[in-house]
Amino acid sequence: MSEFPCFKCGRCCQLVSTAQETKVLDRGDGACRHYDDETKLCLIYENRPDICRVDKQFSLNYAKEYDWETFVDINIKACEYIQREGS
Repeated sequence: MSEFPCFKCGRCCQLVSTAQETKVLDRGDGACRHYDDETKLCLIYENRPDICRVDKQFSLNYAKEYDWETFVDINIKACEYIQREGS
C-alpha cells in the first residue's frame, strides 16, 4: 500500500467540527485542537488519533468496499474540494 499523498494544506484539520467522528477534536473554532495555524501541521502527528490516519481508516472501514487506489482517488477529490471551498 502506497502512502496517502497528503497536500499538507491543513483544510481537513480546520474542519473537524463538520464530522461527527472528529467533533471531539474541535478546539472551539471548528479546527482541531492539535492543529498549528502557523505551520499548517499537526502538533501530535506521530501520535494522532486513528480517525486522522487515512491508512487506518481504510483498513478498518473501507477495505471491503474499495481497493486502496480507489480509496485514495476518492479522498484526493474530497481534498481538492475542501481546498477550493476554503479559498
